[in-house]
Amino acid sequence: MSAVIKVENLGKRYIIRHQQKGYVALRDVIAEKTKNIFSSAGRLKNKEAALSGREEFWALDDVNFEVKKGDRVGIVGRNGAGKSTLLKVLSRITEPTRGKISIRGRMSSLLEVGTGFHPELTGRENIFLNGAILGMRRAEIKRKFDEIVDFADVEKFLDTPVKRYSSGMYVRLAFAVAAHLESEILVVDEVLAVGDSQFQSKCLGKMQDVSREEGRTILFVSHNMAAISKLCNKGILLNGGRLVGNADIDRIVDSYISTSFHSEFFELKDNAIDKETYFERIFLSRDKQLPKNMFSFSDDIHCVFELNGTKLNEESTLTFIIRDKNLSPVFSEHHVISNHKGKFVAIIPKTVLLPGRYYLQSMLHVPNVKFLDNNEDYISFSIEETGSKNAVYNVDLGFVNIPVLWEE
Repeated sequence: MSAVIKVENLGKRYIIRHQQKGYVALRDVIAEKTKNIFSSAGRLKNKEAALSGREEFWALDDVNFEVKKGDRVGIVGRNGAGKSTLLKVLSRITEPTRGKISIRGRMSSLLEVGTGFHPELTGRENIFLNGAILGMRRAEIKRKFDEIVDFADVEKFLDTPVKRYSSGMYVRLAFAVAAHLESEILVVDEVLAVGDSQFQSKCLGKMQDVSREEGRTILFVSHNMAAISKLCNKGILLNGGRLVGNADIDRIVDSYISTSFHSEFFELKDNAIDKETYFERIFLSRDKQLPKNMFSFSDDIHCVFELNGTKLNEESTLTFIIRDKNLSPVFSEHHVISNHKGKFVAIIPKTVLLPGRYYLQSMLHVPNVKFLDNNEDYISFSIEETGSKNAVYNVDLGFVNIPVLWEE
């Protein structure tokens, strides 16, 4: 089957400008230029001087891949890997610095909240505007109109300018337009995270339907590995702007998680940290002293957090999230912290977590106000099977052991 998207040697460069520091006298500039006139390297130095205070940053570098018709491609990678930049280049929102992109078919994109809609126009007007941009005739758009409105559930606000929509309403309508209008390629970024879980599930179901029933190609960026695994059959892994994996989705997800989230403990290495409150050390243990990453089903798990801070208020909170092997949250815990420097230990009782692989994510924050420290070095740990109630079953039966009461 021929490729509907072909990317060759793609690169996207940004210039980061830095404020120059220090004072340079005019005589020093004249002296330097005079020396360069009589130097074979003079022209090169002048060119470098002209670029002083500027730094090149390659958000994408030498990216090559093909996408076949009907493929559902999950694009994964840590923050800053180049995922959103890739989608913007493919959607022609930004121009590549180098390389070649070939696209066969119309593409509809749902990227950042606000992309593709005119804020002064109503929801109704934006539906017709987006259809016209895709090259659809008015009669074609009218045929899909009721489906779009019904899916987005914004009928009451259809004649209201979209600038007055909440972010959730905006995303619902934007996704409905992108999914229902007749394009061959659908591009969706992490923007779906704005919606509630019920709507996210509805969107995933719609993307599966349009791919399997209509043969549409989908590019999907998400940090939700369970959603990626459920929807996609192919995967692309980016790291630092480079493509480091292009294979079946299960292999890509396993590679992403195993290479990106494999820390056995966290210890601060940069003493010149500029945060007011921060983690110095995080580890898991059986005895609160020695870091461990392998536990039995009958072990208590001690989560040890050593932190330092200069400014805390009565709402400052330490939160940790236990995530499963796909990085989906299993449960979370929140503890208000009052002392400026200290050691906090949270004990997960034995037999609560079923055997399997898990990840610990930690953060310090004032809820709904600001993050003090958000540690992205998830700590990996495993629980061995040593007698759980699921030991006789050779299948995955969940993550949490809940004491259920029976009555007969």
